[in-house]
Amino acid sequence: QVQVVESGGGFVQPGGSLTLSCAASGSITTIAAMAWYRQAPGKQRELVATINNGGGTDFAESAKGRFTISLDNPAKMGSLHLSSLKPEDTGVYYCNGKIYGTDLDWHHLWGQGTQVTVSS
Repeated sequence: QVQVVESGGGFVQPGGSLTLSCAASGSITTIAAMAWYRQAPGKQRELVATINNGGGTDFAESAKGRFTISLDNPAKMGSLHLSSLKPEDTGVYYCNGKIYGTDLDWHHLWGQGTQVTVSS
């Protein structure tokens, strides 16, 4: 069974940093792309950043210049580094993986989410 699991959330003061990780497991051939979403309380889930296995990245305007995204296919691991954090960055962060499995099928998977709280 292919799955992705996030980790690394926590409580941080404004201006601080966190690194979120997304670990993929199971019978995986390749991770074609990985995306990070954020859902703030009472709001819809929004796209924060994406990366493909060619290294191409894209960021929401609110994340540009502050967040970086990476993907390590051999390690089956992605990460999102958050810096210069603001209270409005608070929310549950979800990893979404587009994964090609050894079953010759595509898997589009969500993790369970990890909470990030930015507050003084």
